[in-house]
Amino acid sequence: MALLTHELKASYAFIERNFFLSRRYWGWEVAFLVYSAAGALSISFIGAQSGDSRLLLTLMVGAIFWNYLSVVFSWIAETIAIERWEGTLEYTMMAPVHRATHLLGAVAYAMVYGLIHTLAILVAMVLFFPGLPVAAANLATVGAFMLLGSFSFVGIAMLAAILPLLYVERGAQMTFVLQSVLLLVSGVYYSITVLPAWMQVISRFSPATYALDGVRKGLIDGAPLSDVLGDVWPLIVMGVVFIPVGLWAFGRAEQYAKRTGKLKRVG
Repeated sequence: MALLTHELKASYAFIERNFFLSRRYWGWEVAFLVYSAAGALSISFIGAQSGDSRLLLTLMVGAIFWNYLSVVFSWIAETIAIERWEGTLEYTMMAPVHRATHLLGAVAYAMVYGLIHTLAILVAMVLFFPGLPVAAANLATVGAFMLLGSFSFVGIAMLAAILPLLYVERGAQMTFVLQSVLLLVSGVYYSITVLPAWMQVISRFSPATYALDGVRKGLIDGAPLSDVLGDVWPLIVMGVVFIPVGLWAFGRAEQYAKRTGKLKRVG
């Protein structure tokens, strides 16, 4: 129990440290929020122009929920790049805490930060598009898929965090490329059926594909969770598989980085 308490306190310390980082660069946080809101509104206006309320809701869900997933992904995947930039990477990696504790703190902060970020964009959406036809929405389904999608994305983000650890100068760029590929194949703004056959195969390995489909069905069609189990079980499997694999792979990458001296700050 004492060990568990120690690790939980350590996780909270990482949450608090990330909060202080966000507060320090609050100008960039505001700029990113404005950019994200403007992007989501721009996409939604395409649906508004068509006069199709279903298309409008489809685009809005894609814009809002992808923003949430991308924020969670970015915070976790870039945690190493941030540590390196701050000059604290060596100290963090040598601290007497389990790596899972470190990553748990990053995950918890990413989810909370992502929810706040997404709620702000949702408020902007409501102000610009009042009277949206969402009376039949099943909020339980929407909430379940947000939670399942978050945890399924965590494992991929942990794997992506390895890139800045191993590739000092190009790791962050490689992480951004991976995020862009997920955006392309996950049906964020369109059905995956319009993709080439080989890209549809790739889309089946993206948690966002199932999470977005489930959120849309719950919000637009009011589908209960029991009617969208075809989207639920892949997310559960991905979460159960990707998170342990991500932790294991990150641990191996950390050992290699320590052995080869890749923890130094560069630049």
